[in-house]
Amino acid sequence: MKKLLVIIFVFSIQFIKAQDLELARAKRFFDKTYYSEAIVLYQKLADDKPSQEVIKNLADSYFYTNDLVKAQRYYRLLINNYSNNLDRAYYFKYAQTLKATNSTDDASTALKEYYSKSANAEDVINFEKDLKTLENVTAIGKRFEIKNLPINTPNSEFGAVKYKDNLVFAGVKLKPGWFDKKYKWDNETYLNLVTIPLANINASDSIVNYFAKELKTGMHESNAIFTKDGKTMYFTRNNSKNGKKKKDDKKVSNLQIFKAELVNGKWTNITSLPFNSANYSFEHPALSADEKILYFASDMPGSFGSFDIYAVNINKGAFDTPKNLGPLVNTDKREQFPFASADNKLYFSSDGHLGYGSLDVFVSEINGNEYSKPVNIGLPLNSNLDDFAFNIDSNTKEGFFASNREGGKGSDDIYQFKEIKDLIVEDCKQFITGIITDVDTKLALENATVILQDAENKTLNTITTAADGKFSFTAACEASYKVSAFKEKYTNESKSLTLGKTRDAVNDASLALRSLEAIKQEEKLIAENKRKQEIIIEEENKKKAELAAIELKQKEKKAKEAAIVAAEVKKQEKVKEILAQEKDVVRDKDRLIIKTDPIYFDYNMWYIRKESKVVLGRVVDLMKKYPGMVIEIGSHTDSRGNAKFNEDLSQKRANSTREFIIQSGIDAKRVSAKGYGESVPIIKCKTDESCSEEDHELNRRSEFVIKNL
Repeated sequence: MKKLLVIIFVFSIQFIKAQDLELARAKRFFDKTYYSEAIVLYQKLADDKPSQEVIKNLADSYFYTNDLVKAQRYYRLLINNYSNNLDRAYYFKYAQTLKATNSTDDASTALKEYYSKSANAEDVINFEKDLKTLENVTAIGKRFEIKNLPINTPNSEFGAVKYKDNLVFAGVKLKPGWFDKKYKWDNETYLNLVTIPLANINASDSIVNYFAKELKTGMHESNAIFTKDGKTMYFTRNNSKNGKKKKDDKKVSNLQIFKAELVNGKWTNITSLPFNSANYSFEHPALSADEKILYFASDMPGSFGSFDIYAVNINKGAFDTPKNLGPLVNTDKREQFPFASADNKLYFSSDGHLGYGSLDVFVSEINGNEYSKPVNIGLPLNSNLDDFAFNIDSNTKEGFFASNREGGKGSDDIYQFKEIKDLIVEDCKQFITGIITDVDTKLALENATVILQDAENKTLNTITTAADGKFSFTAACEASYKVSAFKEKYTNESKSLTLGKTRDAVNDASLALRSLEAIKQEEKLIAENKRKQEIIIEEENKKKAELAAIELKQKEKKAKEAAIVAAEVKKQEKVKEILAQEKDVVRDKDRLIIKTDPIYFDYNMWYIRKESKVVLGRVVDLMKKYPGMVIEIGSHTDSRGNAKFNEDLSQKRANSTREFIIQSGIDAKRVSAKGYGESVPIIKCKTDESCSEEDHELNRRSEFVIKNL
């Protein structure tokens, strides 16, 4: 067992060391910009042991080899999992990949996050302004007709320029040979300058030849330009001397601008321009219309971004010190591929100025040594990917550019274009129009004052109507406005509007004003009609009140009757219930009584005797059992004796009985006492002697009549 654990431990150490070696090897490839080889190693590390460095470098490797879909995946992973202390530049790169997949809104969100992390608080504001400008460019619509040339291959072709009757551009072999060197950045063979007759550029079977074999080396050659006389050319090549590549301290062969002269049909005197440096790149030469200025891109010290556009004066073949075109043209990102047109416009590609994709083509007006703020040249020339190496003939409005957009034949393709619409950038606007009329006559009102105000009630414009009463304002889109109209001896009216995004939409803000004299007459008529109406309403209300009173009485009567019926029904239900449950409760004709044993009183006396208390106790118990029961104690005498005496005696006996029940815990309100004397006999005696003693005894009684339950 111990031996097995040792083996596992040793194997684990070896595995970890192997991973560390792979990481170091991948880092070396990455630092040398051998991105294609770095991807293989970083991809395995990302699957087995991901880390911030691995994910970051893998994303960058895909980004720099133009596999933006995979780059997007790993930038997203990087931002979601390693956002703490992450350089904001990765939000920018992530945005570029989102543009590449047409995720425009997500790209804008990522860019806003990028600018919000800037130390310059103005960056977000400027970004919002640039978004608005790009919307205005988009609104122009299709500015160019473009065509992918049949000469394109699955490899890269770009930098097409006319030279005499030929088209010269940079390309790589369609099928590289076994010994052809490959550029380890993207695993393609090195670029060469090639040419084809202009007459054949639209023929798919045309043969492309090397432009000049004397210029061909085992390094990159691209972006050739020519003087008007065709005797001098400038082009981009890796730093070299006598055909041998030279590298900087980091073992990187930077790009330089070379000059060649045509002598006896051969390009000779191939020299590196004096301002080149082994430690920085100088690329993409372009000549001004008078050929006195050479424009180029470089990452030399003093640049604002990774590459900036520079200009250098040419004096009789000598070159002055290059000058950076400044922060209006250059950004903290990439500005490359300059081109100066005959009508004094500087075109270049940039991913630092806001565009539709990664590199977009922009244009700046040249005015002496000043350059205007660059503007995106629009659609469909610019796409969601890279668009660059643009040049145009100012007279024919035709030219060429390169792009790696979808639908092409290869990595970078050459496109031919024709400009069909001028670059007129305008803010979105709409029209607020209408007619001022008289409310009553419907006629147009002349000399009415119409005022347009913004959301803060600031007056933007004022119009006085002519005989037709019409008015029209031009207003910015996506804003709120108020239109107000005034005229002497008329009412004032206004209308609020919120405009949408649709350009050149027409919004109706017509207003109708009322004559003050018409209002005065109308008010008089209204007052008269109002009084008449009030009289009618008063009469109607009086009749309604009478009818309501009658109806209320009827309702009250019906309610009382219904309540009586309901109470009676409820009472009868209770009577049935108590009769069924209590044997001492009996019905006596229409009365309900509590049947008890006789209650005896001493002769001519009314106090409750001891034996009678027991009988009354049963009545008390029953009343306690039924808390809602109300009774009347009726005390009766026989007919013997004085009637008045008998009535008083019976009342006293009834009162004594009531007092006993109350003292036994029954609420006084539930017990009433009535002395009937000899007035209600059970057996009527014509004379005292006509009735037996039993008859008189039957008439002498106390009754407990249930009045309510």
